[in-house]
Amino acid sequence: MRILMFGRGVIATIYGRVLHAAGHEVEFYVRPGRAAEYGDLTQLDWIDGRRKPFGRRVRESFRTPLRESIDAGDDFDLIVLSVGHHRLAEAAQLLAPRVGTATILVFGNLWDEPLTAAWPLPADQLVFGFPQAGGGFGHDGVLSGALLPSVIIGTTAAAPTEREHAVIAAFRRAGLVVRQEQDMRGWLWLHFIADAGMFAQAIRSGLLANMIGDHRALRDAFLTSRELLPILRARGVDLRRHPTAMLPYRRPRLVALLFGWASVLIPIARRSLEAHTDPHAAEATAVIEDTLSAAHRLGIPAPRLEG
Repeated sequence: MRILMFGRGVIATIYGRVLHAAGHEVEFYVRPGRAAEYGDLTQLDWIDGRRKPFGRRVRESFRTPLRESIDAGDDFDLIVLSVGHHRLAEAAQLLAPRVGTATILVFGNLWDEPLTAAWPLPADQLVFGFPQAGGGFGHDGVLSGALLPSVIIGTTAAAPTEREHAVIAAFRRAGLVVRQEQDMRGWLWLHFIADAGMFAQAIRSGLLANMIGDHRALRDAFLTSRELLPILRARGVDLRRHPTAMLPYRRPRLVALLFGWASVLIPIARRSLEAHTDPHAAEATAVIEDTLSAAHRLGIPAPRLEG
């Protein structure tokens, strides 16, 4: 499969690396002028969670073939679009006339209706999913990150479409477990408010990394997100369809204790907080602001998030 990763950020690089290792032909689209700035070799220090229970640390160089243009005739089978939700509209506008017949995997946070958020990309070519990886680039240019053993892919209620099947097959070939989510819209919005709670608490704690092992801070993050659930109900989400995602809000103290313990003792869990450390990053700020905007618009109080 010919795959284009949009950008050379953390998610694009980690998943581009594992998809390439699985035999796919992978390239990376970057803005004009960035290819010379980045170079085509990336240094990674990451935890690969696919095969060992607690993950395996890998330090390596990965060649990332970069291109500064894309055309409808380039014949990519799959374009993986993973950008901050506040940048999705801009990316979709750029890509729309250039995607050809490719499947476009929108791979990240959304807070609008999915098809609205991805407009003007062709609706019949879209698949929605969510990565289970993260990290950050250090001052030395090394990507420090972690990859969990699964990804989440939204599928239609009756059965996965041909495009969804192709995306699922690509990730499975890379050794990843694919969790199929039929209410992807609701799941994405639940994840969005979970991020809002974590980012708000990270501001209070100073850094996300400061929350490692701090079960009280984690519990407060869950409580902040729990007060936002009425936003989702008002938007028509049936929360009963998401028992696993709802667990931190039903049992915040227990889940916070377990996650706090895991973040200290399990390297891949610890890295997930170390690598996403800046609560003032553009995406984190946009998540909080957009969540508050929705709460105000719907008349739903959010005192923890406001504070």
